[in-house]
Amino acid sequence: MTKSELIERIANKNPHLLLKDVERIVNVVFDKIISSLAKGERVEFRGFGAFSVRKRTPRIAKNPRTGEQVKVEERNIPHFKTGKQLHELLNKDFK
Repeated sequence: MTKSELIERIANKNPHLLLKDVERIVNVVFDKIISSLAKGERVEFRGFGAFSVRKRTPRIAKNPRTGEQVKVEERNIPHFKTGKQLHELLNKDFK
C-alpha cells in the first residue's frame, strides 16, 4: 500500500471528511513519527509495533566490484519491531 492508497482508503471510510483534510492528517502523523525518530525517541502503536533508532557501528566493508576495502562510518538506522497482535496475525498459519 502506498501513501496515496492509504489516504484514499481513509477518505472512503470517512465520507464526511474532505480528501485534502485526510491527506493533511496522514502527513501530520508521518511527520510526527519522523521528527520523533530524528530526536532518538521511540514511537509505539499498541498491537501494531514500535519504531526506534539503532546505531550501526563503523566497519570495514568490501566493494563487490573491485574487492577494495571501504570504511563505512557509524550511522543511525530506523528499526521496526512488530507488536504481539500483528505478529500473531501474520503467523497464525504456523501454529
